[in-house]
Amino acid sequence: MKKIIVGLVILMAGVAILPAVASAQAPSGRPLKLVLNRQSMVSPVDLMKDFSEKCPNVSITSNPARSDYMLYAGGWSGEYRFMIIAKGGDTVFATKTTLLSNAVKDVCRYLNTHT
Repeated sequence: MKKIIVGLVILMAGVAILPAVASAQAPSGRPLKLVLNRQSMVSPVDLMKDFSEKCPNVSITSNPARSDYMLYAGGWSGEYRFMIIAKGGDTVFATKTTLLSNAVKDVCRYLNTHT
């Protein structure tokens, strides 16, 4: 019986924390916006698909003035290399993975924990 109660307490704590972690938003309360760097080599359609599935609180925009971050998405010889650049030009995050979906998850995790 004690194991069940402990399990329920852990489950409830996780459920209470999850919305706060998964709902990264810009300071104005709106979803975060990424502009794709023009030199990126990954298809914007593929990026949009993965972001909408894995990180629905982040959208891709074509207007740099309305974006919160710039995403450079490169893919070479079976690797995806993503870099996030904050407004002002500071590089704040980079990742390298073999799967596009994992690169998107890494970016999403960073954005959800650093905004």
